[in-house]
Amino acid sequence: MFNETALLEFIRPYYIDKDIMHNMWHIELVQKMVDRILSDSNYTVDEECLKLATYFHGFIYMDEEKIKQWMIAQNYNEEMISKTIQIAWESQRSEIPETIEGKILHDAHVLEGGKTYVIVKTLITGSVRGQSLIETLDFMEKNVLNQNKCFLPETIPLCDEMNQYTNNFFKDLKDGIK
Repeated sequence: MFNETALLEFIRPYYIDKDIMHNMWHIELVQKMVDRILSDSNYTVDEECLKLATYFHGFIYMDEEKIKQWMIAQNYNEEMISKTIQIAWESQRSEIPETIEGKILHDAHVLEGGKTYVIVKTLITGSVRGQSLIETLDFMEKNVLNQNKCFLPETIPLCDEMNQYTNNFFKDLKDGIK
């Protein structure tokens, strides 16, 4: 049932105008982490719903209805549509996702690019938004440091390592520019 060409045609417009840290490359990085989590575990998942939700997670909050319409046009049944939408939303929230697929996508989204990536992503995104380094560090201190949380046993240690690394980097950078 999965038609990757049709999927890419549908999603590309949603990512084309996003900043360089939230474009199609972002989806590829999240998908790589999803694949890593799946290869390191024994979870039984609905891979098609998980893959679709991975592609939809970056604009579910903007156009849920169009996603549903597209899935209907692709002959997905109501159960698949509902589950995919739920997984995409679960990746966006701070509370514990209900589905295993939601936990996997959530944690993959948090861990995309590895332990150093959250720093790079924050600095680049701040720059793209026209923020000064001080403004970006203020944002980082309020919204990034110790805010990342994972829910799966195999991702919790990776998240802890990332948070510790981010905190140390932030402290060193902030001390260096005082």
